[in-house]
Amino acid sequence: MKRFLLATALCSLLASTPAFCFYQSGPQHDRPQEGGQAPASGGVNTGGAHAAVYDQEHRPITAGGFVKSGALVFEDDSRKAGLDSWTHTMGTPEKRFIIEANGSGVALIDYDNDGWLDIYLVNGSTYDALAGKRPAPKAALFHNNHDGTFTNVADKAGVTNERWGFGAAVADYDNDGWPDIYISNFGKNRLYHNNHDGTFTDVAEKAGVTLGNWSTGATWGDYDGDGHLDLFVPGYVHYDVATAPAPDKKDTMNAFCQFRGQDVMCGPRGLKGEPDHLFHNNGNGTFTDVSEKAGVADKSGYYGLSSAFVDVNNDGKVDLLVADDSTPNYLYLNKGDGTFDDISYASGYALNEGGRETASMGIAIGDFRNIGRVDLYNTTFSDDYNPFYRNDGDANFTDISYQLGLAEPTVPFLGWGDAAIDYDNDGWKDLITANGHVYPVVDRMPWGTSYAQRPLLFHNVDGKKFDPVPAVEGSGLARVVAGHGLAVGDLFNDGKLDAVINVLDSHPLLLRNMSANKHHWIELKLIGGPKSPRDAVGATVYLTANGQKQRGDVIAGGSYDSTHDPRIHFGLGDATTIESVEVHWPSGNVQRFTSLQPDRIVLLTEGKDTAE
Repeated sequence: MKRFLLATALCSLLASTPAFCFYQSGPQHDRPQEGGQAPASGGVNTGGAHAAVYDQEHRPITAGGFVKSGALVFEDDSRKAGLDSWTHTMGTPEKRFIIEANGSGVALIDYDNDGWLDIYLVNGSTYDALAGKRPAPKAALFHNNHDGTFTNVADKAGVTNERWGFGAAVADYDNDGWPDIYISNFGKNRLYHNNHDGTFTDVAEKAGVTLGNWSTGATWGDYDGDGHLDLFVPGYVHYDVATAPAPDKKDTMNAFCQFRGQDVMCGPRGLKGEPDHLFHNNGNGTFTDVSEKAGVADKSGYYGLSSAFVDVNNDGKVDLLVADDSTPNYLYLNKGDGTFDDISYASGYALNEGGRETASMGIAIGDFRNIGRVDLYNTTFSDDYNPFYRNDGDANFTDISYQLGLAEPTVPFLGWGDAAIDYDNDGWKDLITANGHVYPVVDRMPWGTSYAQRPLLFHNVDGKKFDPVPAVEGSGLARVVAGHGLAVGDLFNDGKLDAVINVLDSHPLLLRNMSANKHHWIELKLIGGPKSPRDAVGATVYLTANGQKQRGDVIAGGSYDSTHDPRIHFGLGDATTIESVEVHWPSGNVQRFTSLQPDRIVLLTEGKDTAE
């Protein structure tokens, strides 16, 4: 009965015609998720099996549930923009090994400082390429042509990577005014330094940040307040190509290579975790590994996938979040002396409402309630819900996903990249996620989920609940893909936030914002002064309009293996006047700006009283 009620709720929320939904329970040995219970077998799932949900055409809700008409939010501009000229590649279609299944990220970066966002897409690799039997797949750098189209200039720019790539974290680590790119790989990582002429040079060896096994979603932040951006790199599993377990290997532990009784790729549970690393920026082009000293080395060997530096307790110092797969999440509170306090469990962020770890993939960070505190939203595996952690102040968080209406709709989906995005500029931050499964076998099973999945968009209703935005047939939200990395930003400088999804083994997806709303907006590009990072990563901005106060943060990381637009975007609703903008710079300096005009991109420089 509980399964049927849950399925009914899911269908009502997700399907266009709930009365015609079909329900199919999972295998008899599966059990519904209940507080603290985890499945008996391995893989990455941490919740129990749930009832299947289908739409009126008997499609899994993850690949269906479309409506015939409605408000068009996004259109798929991938082909029109020229992004379909590039293909992501990772392993083989069978996905026998875990390294083939996780996909790669995307970064939005104005690499040539022309005022328009360009797109960097990380590529994977194959066993044949690692062995030198095939050419290695290349990453893409799509230059924004200012006319709705993009041109891949990765070869010319020298950023093709040609290693087994996962993440891209963008920031100006040397304060020269030009954004650089850190690439997380299986194998040695890269640090592409921007040469100011449209090209980059890999300086990772000289900088001392190569590492060498499986790194994932890195983040930049000035944790010690010296004005130089430091680098945190999560580790996933310690992987060995020669000895990696697969379900058809005789020496494989089958308990960690099954999902709902089916043989699947093995891990991460049952595999050794790869440590996390914090690199202190020495200010001379080199970094020092201070992971142990700072207390963030991941002694438990958890499976890190995403990370973000952001001030969660409003004390002016950036704290550190790490989303871990199938293991508890980390929240490290910055003590201000070069070290962190691990408050993961005490804060409430380590586990979900049921006291259970989740298979966390990405972190969406934002002041979703417009109260001046950042809340956290993690994507997770299918058969589990995406938890929304409400910030109660003093670094205390409470999972309120069910109360907000965010839990049930996400259960069939397997989420990866995510973001806070005020897509309709009404002044309330909404949520978007990229989704896609890791086990191809799900397409042959009656589980109500699918390998390729549609994105999810939730509309924020005054900070009190989130409503699923219907996927209109033919629109961007109805595109069924194996979505992984996701980044949001204003690609067309029109004040509307767009999204780019890096699709596993396929072309990327560009979701252009076509919302018909006439709301006002403003975007702020921040330039830090001598005692702040030049690109102001770590800055917090409070904007007041129509008596409503919003918060925005400059964050380099968070979404699965991806980096969003570094400009802070505020939707203003119907407000035509901005009462004030207060910038809390990483240096500790606080500046108040008035007389800013809406519907434009504004440059704010630390120490200057007027906007540009």
